[in-house]
Amino acid sequence: MKVEIRVFATLRRYLPELGIGEARIMEIEPGTSMGDIQEAIGLPADEVKIIMCNNLNVEPDVIAQDGDRITYIPAVAGG
Repeated sequence: MKVEIRVFATLRRYLPELGIGEARIMEIEPGTSMGDIQEAIGLPADEVKIIMCNNLNVEPDVIAQDGDRITYIPAVAGG
């Protein structure tokens, strides 16, 4: 199965090969969770605040499906 991974803001430092807005296509096994993918690409759990799958907010234990578009977002502050 293949999924599309995107990271934003401060999480981009963990996937420096990606340009702004670029996605990484990743081959995963059936039964792989969002948290498993996060760990596999090296994103620290304490830095990821939101996981989106196909534009819906999901929990780390949700199982990915073939073709999912997954986004990992850190806490963002502004003023």
